[in-house]
Amino acid sequence: MLNWRRDPDYEQRMLLSEQLMRQSELRIKQIDARTRQLETEIEQLRKENARGRQLLASIDALCFPPES
Repeated sequence: MLNWRRDPDYEQRMLLSEQLMRQSELRIKQIDARTRQLETEIEQLRKENARGRQLLASIDALCFPPES
């Protein structure tokens, strides 16, 4: 015969575990959304930086022609 006793805290631990899993999944979704937003902002900044470099190159070419 097995000496089996019901664990009185099992259900409570399982509910807590499920709640923690749901919170973790929500946090992961929030982090994913923020990551996508940051990637979009980074790409915009890269484009702006490239445009700024082009403008600086144009200014340098106008202000300091190669013959000077």
